[in-house]
Amino acid sequence: MKGLRRFSSEFRRRFTPFLAWIGEIKNPTTLRADIVAGVTVALVLIPQSMAYAQLAGLPPYYGLYASFIPGIVAALFGSSRQLATGPVAVVSLMTAAALEPLASANPELFISYALLLAMMVGVFQMSLGLLRLGILVDFLSHPVVIGFTNAAAIIIGTSQLGKLFGVDVSKTDHHYEKIWQILVEASQHSHIPTVAMAVLALGIMIVLRKYAPRLPAVLTAVAVTTFISWAFKFEQAGGAVVGAIPQGIPLPKLPDFNVSVMLKMSGVAVAISLIGFMEAISIAKAMAAQTRQRLDPNQELVGQGLANITSSLFQGYAVSGSFSRSAVNISAGAVTGFSSVITGAVVGITLLALTPLLYHLPQAALAAVIIMAVVNLVKIEPIKHAWKVQVHDGVVAIITFVLTLVLAPHLEWGIIVGVVLSLGLYIFRTMRPRVVVLSRHKDGTLRDAHIMILPTCSNISVLRFDGELFFANTGYFENKVLERVASKPELKFVILDAESINGIDATGEEMLRQLVHRLDSAGVQLIFARAKRQIMDAFEDAGFFRLVSKDYFFRTRTRALQYAWEQLGDEHVHDVKECPLGFDKPLESKV
Repeated sequence: MKGLRRFSSEFRRRFTPFLAWIGEIKNPTTLRADIVAGVTVALVLIPQSMAYAQLAGLPPYYGLYASFIPGIVAALFGSSRQLATGPVAVVSLMTAAALEPLASANPELFISYALLLAMMVGVFQMSLGLLRLGILVDFLSHPVVIGFTNAAAIIIGTSQLGKLFGVDVSKTDHHYEKIWQILVEASQHSHIPTVAMAVLALGIMIVLRKYAPRLPAVLTAVAVTTFISWAFKFEQAGGAVVGAIPQGIPLPKLPDFNVSVMLKMSGVAVAISLIGFMEAISIAKAMAAQTRQRLDPNQELVGQGLANITSSLFQGYAVSGSFSRSAVNISAGAVTGFSSVITGAVVGITLLALTPLLYHLPQAALAAVIIMAVVNLVKIEPIKHAWKVQVHDGVVAIITFVLTLVLAPHLEWGIIVGVVLSLGLYIFRTMRPRVVVLSRHKDGTLRDAHIMILPTCSNISVLRFDGELFFANTGYFENKVLERVASKPELKFVILDAESINGIDATGEEMLRQLVHRLDSAGVQLIFARAKRQIMDAFEDAGFFRLVSKDYFFRTRTRALQYAWEQLGDEHVHDVKECPLGFDKPLESKV
């Protein structure tokens, strides 16, 4: 019965997480707050989602499709109460980059592949969540993310230049080539009404955000430019507008499955899944810290996966958690996930009744919306900070940034190289951990003899190994010990301060066996101090204590030193008094 109850509890937590908050909306105050927040987010989402769909290479109304039901599903099945899910800039850019080589000349095929890609992303994310493999996201290190995000923001912003100036150029192999051609074309053939619309939209958003932050800047810019476009017949003057939007809610339909195309998109689908989830979970964690709610990354993966699957079924493309809209949601007072239900309902009403109002919306205004949304994503300070913390991390961030820019539209390669480089540099660092020769400082503590310029003993050396002892660094550790032995002809004991050794593998254990024999043949005994329980257990299981008695393992360095001096005998009494490691001197805390 206990097992059945545990299964029932796990099932409810995994597949009905909304039951944790659904009862709270019975409170009129909570209900009112969620309704206000939901409507507020919708006012930002509707124009923004259309702009992001345009960024993804899709007709703008596909952004509305991706904003309707997916956000509701993510709120119902995720663990975050305030996360606003829908189209986002980076995922939209990666969608366009993935599909452009496959179907840029065929708009219908492009849309079909976008729906299929959303399904692949959803299935992958949901599988990770159900299998509790959210830990895989940790392979995307912070330097990789900041390098990629900065490059993606620049690519997103510059990709809208053609729409800002009202010019178009032929397809190129690289993004930077296309931007150069756009700038050349814009210098000669800019469409002045289009430029004016873009400048007006940017001006409205900048001014309102600075002087009237409570007003919906994006919605205001869209409304004003749409009215001017209609009043002054912008379309007839050659300006590009959104045009007719199919009225009504899309019916559920499975995407067309094409195995060969799925194989080609599999790498990008994984990249979008991880990058999208990284963005969502980082936002959700920040809000959870503020509201003190419980956040389950694996449950959030399930919610995001189901949102993407739903988006695919209802003619939408890949979605993720939005930083800007989540911030709007929580600042507007959202208490539960019901605010996202309200947001989806408003989008649904728009699809049913308000789409004719969007016909004259200038595409230049949508381009301005995208630029304003991503301008704050370009942040150099985190890269500089990563460099200060660890030079290798700074290198990873810069290389990821440069490669993403240079290789665009093949964005996934910037991420792949960044991840591989991060892992490679980590392994390199662990191959050469610190091996410290310890001696006594005048304050009684044991310090790094090299850094502090401390005298050492001729008979005894205390070494500390700062890292896990595994196959990649055992040779390095052994060489350091043997170098120490060779430099001290009178050396009789090597005390290994093992407190910093958190783990050991079979190669490490075998190396210690061989080292014991080597030192023994040279007349030097290896003894251990402060070894952790997991190390002792590993030695016990491996039979190491049949080679080295437990009598040579000590809880403290003081006891290990006492043992060494006792074994050296009376003829070394003078050495005890002269040596800074004499056992009669008190030993304080470790370095």
